[in-house]
Formats: sequence, C-alpha cells, structure tokens
Amino acid sequence: MKILVAMSGGVDSTVAALLLQQQGHDVVGAYMKNWINEDEIVGECPWMQDIVDARAVCDRLGIEFRVVNLMREYRAKVVDYLLDGYRAGLTPNPDVLCNREIKFGAFLDYATREGFDALATGHYAIRREVHPRRLGLFEGIDPNKDQSYFLALLSQEQLARARFPLGELTKTQVRALAREAGLPNAAKKDSQGICFIGNVRMQDFLAHYVPDSPGEIVRATDGVVLGRHRGLHFYTIGQRRGIGIPSNTDHRNYVVVGRDTARNRLLVAFDDPAAPGLWAHEATVDSLRFNSDPLESATRLLARVRYRDPLVPARFEPRADGTARLVFEIPQRALAPGQVVALHDGPRLLGGGFFSSVSPGITFAPRQA
Repeated sequence: MKILVAMSGGVDSTVAALLLQQQGHDVVGAYMKNWINEDEIVGECPWMQDIVDARAVCDRLGIEFRVVNLMREYRAKVVDYLLDGYRAGLTPNPDVLCNREIKFGAFLDYATREGFDALATGHYAIRREVHPRRLGLFEGIDPNKDQSYFLALLSQEQLARARFPLGELTKTQVRALAREAGLPNAAKKDSQGICFIGNVRMQDFLAHYVPDSPGEIVRATDGVVLGRHRGLHFYTIGQRRGIGIPSNTDHRNYVVVGRDTARNRLLVAFDDPAAPGLWAHEATVDSLRFNSDPLESATRLLARVRYRDPLVPARFEPRADGTARLVFEIPQRALAPGQVVALHDGPRLLGGGFFSSVSPGITFAPRQA
C-alpha cells in the first residue's frame, strides 16, 4: 500500500513509519504545519525543530518527506473552537477535535487527493476487523500510553483509511526499536501542551487571545464573596491550585465547583465529598459520533470521562433529538460541559460525544453583602 505517515518529529510517528516500511509498504512522511508562534505566545513552540527532526528521520529511512500547510484549517476548526468554547464557559478538548477535523479530516483529504491508500499516525490504539467490512477500534496494549480516548470522535469512514502501527507495542518497545534502527530522535522527549501548538501552557495561550474579565469568587454554599478571579476561562471544574484564595482556618482547601457565566462568578466549595456540583451522577451527551453502528436503544456500557481516567460503568439512553442521557453507577468528579466522553464495550471504543449538561448542577447561592 501507499501510506502517508503523519510525522511530528517525535519517536512514536518515527517508529510507525519504520514498521510500515519494514512491512513492505510504500511510505511517505509528512509534517502537518498547523501552527507557528507568529504571535509570540509565551512558551516554546518548537515547530521548526520538529520539522528538522522529522526530515532527518525520513532521510535515515530513505523515504520522501513533505511539509503540508494546514494552518488555515487548523485555525478555523481547532483554535477557534478552543477559544469560542472557553469564552462560552465550556471546557473544550482541542486534541480530540484535532484528530477528527485535522489529522483524519483535512490531512486525510490531502492524502486521498495525492493518491495514498491510507494515513498512519503514532497513536497507541488498535484497529481491527470485527465483522466483514466493518472495523473496530480498541485500546492500545500499553495501559500507560493507550490513546484511544483521543480517537473517540472518528467515523467508520475515517477508521477505514487509518493505520495505527503502534497499538500492540509498549512505549519501551517503541524506543528500543528506534534505538536499534539508529533513528536520530530515539531519545527525544515526548511533546507536551496543546495539539500541534507545542509546549505552551493553556493559560498563556488563553491570556493571549481572550481578554481578562475579572469577577467575584463566591462560596457556592452560602454566597460569601472570598476574592476576585481573572476571568472564568482560566479555571476548570475540580481545580484546587491557583484559585487565588487561601484555605480556611482549619486548613480545608477550596476547589472550583462551577462557573456562573451569567454573573461572571467563580464558584468554589470546600474540597470534600459534599462539595455542591463537584460530583455528577448523570450527564447529557450531544454531538454523538460512533465509529461503527450507532447505539439506538438503552444499553449498559463503559465510559471514560477524560484521558487517563479509568473506564466506569454507565447506562446509555439515546433520545430522539440525537442526544443521550448517561447515568453513572459511581458518581464522577469534576465533569464540565464541553468535555469529551469516550464510550466503550470493554476495550473496544464505540464512539463518543460532548457533555452538554451535568447533573447535579449547582443551585447558585444568593449574593451576600
């Protein structure tokens, strides 16, 4: 097959290309140029070095290397989504959307136009046939690196053109293969930060594009004003550090339990099991997407509410309007509208969606003088 490999400059995509080449495929490497640090965001945006590293790998493997400019698509479909979400008081996930709209969206479209049969990435996930001409997506075997959560919104059509060569390997094995092949980035550290933007802290990124909007920090239980916040977009549900208010006299720490966007108030409570709004027993999920047959009747399944969280039992109840009610057997901590939930049947990823509401929510306490 003729396969285009998304080359980030890191060791995972490098070994993905190596393995496909060893299997006899016609492999071409391509770096997706999605973002450059032209606006001088605080932090490191190492795209130039990543291109150098990716090119060096392709030279070592003796394969063609390309740079594909997707900056316009990335800005429209990922960055604007991210900024609009935070302005609206949501908690967006740019990495999941990047996979659906950019890697297996605009980049896959490019691969198709260029005559490639498939697009490969360095994700730790497994793609296999589950029925004749029907594919399933499964967790990678390395529990510390499984990245199936980030692929929760892929469709069957996208999955059909995708390849994940690392799914049945551990990270230790991947690095060993890179060293054995003498690849120049075998010891390169894994990248952190926002998908394809680089080692930029989310707070620094938001501060550059979303202006501060100070307001009151209010205790949710009684409405007492405890301090001032910089802007609701800087805080997430469940956050314990960096709120800007001290613990009380008996050293009980505060945690963010809600964002009252209507009155620009950050809601906090003492961090304990009784904190109002911190624990949710059910949620509404919208924008559902399945990589195989949609779930059209109530069923029990497993849900992963964020990356690296364990799978938890839940009841999935689809509604006529295209949304679904998700009821958890065990209450889940710090869920927020905008977050992505992945839906599973055991290790198999069925699909996912976005939390549009979480229950129980907070009944806003009255403002105190």
